[in-house]
Amino acid sequence: MADQQPLAVPWDRKPEPDEVMGSADLGGKRAIVTGGYSGIGFETVKALAARGMHIIVPARSRQKAEDALRAFDNVTVADMDLADLASVRKFARDFGDRPLDLLINNAGIMVPPLERVGPGWESQFGINHMGHFLLTKELLPSLRKADSPRVVALSSLAHRISPIRWDDPQFENTTYEKWVAYGQSKTANALFASALDSREDGILAFSVHPGGIMTDLQRHMTKEEQVARGWLNEDGSMPEAVKAFFKTPAQGASTTLWCATSEMLEGHGGVYCEDCNIAALVPDDDEGFFGVRSWACSDEEAARLWDFSEGLLAS
Repeated sequence: MADQQPLAVPWDRKPEPDEVMGSADLGGKRAIVTGGYSGIGFETVKALAARGMHIIVPARSRQKAEDALRAFDNVTVADMDLADLASVRKFARDFGDRPLDLLINNAGIMVPPLERVGPGWESQFGINHMGHFLLTKELLPSLRKADSPRVVALSSLAHRISPIRWDDPQFENTTYEKWVAYGQSKTANALFASALDSREDGILAFSVHPGGIMTDLQRHMTKEEQVARGWLNEDGSMPEAVKAFFKTPAQGASTTLWCATSEMLEGHGGVYCEDCNIAALVPDDDEGFFGVRSWACSDEEAARLWDFSEGLLAS
């Protein structure tokens, strides 16, 4: 298990991107950021581009991505749909044999109605985990060519909802529960980073909980659902306590950017991070809002998920 011990960091839980990136000079380096044209993905691309990095943003909605990113000369958009394995493979082929310094698996969906993607996978598991799993595997040769490559996988506090449901991960034999499915996919993102880091010498991999942020990720939730969860008041405004706890999209990108660039994390690959720090390991029945549960950072679960995912791609 990765050493989930927080570090002594010089900021509070809401630092801005420039604060955590320090003097990092990314000129001449290359990144791929999925979902890099909206929400925290856009803020991630914006911060990396400002430091001179060339960024490729694979997008299902090419026109939407190009419209959002047209101000950045060092950002290019390419076609890819994480729900379509053929499109993922084509994107990787088109990327070619160039070195890849940074892969940020940022895109995702949250609590949609039951949908099937690929060969019948539940969509949140299929898009949030399997699409990114295949993308990373296809790009491993390029990552290995870089001097000090990193991979960042966007997980979530929602990993606490569910470990991997080994008995029925695709909800084929049990009633679909959208929040359980989302939680399982976020556990999968954390386990993926842990397994990748342990398997690939020379590649540092991290998983990230960006924090509570209002973005397009909530598009599948009704106003009533958000009110019931305490995120909104009946009039659609945000409660003051939620305002104080939630982050801006830029602040939400900061943990990703810290994991992507910070020298503080050398030797700490495989960890789950939050608030621009390594998260503490908490009991599996902990009801707080911080820390990582054991099932999301277990070496055994990570290895099992990797093998299971390989089997799904082969079947």
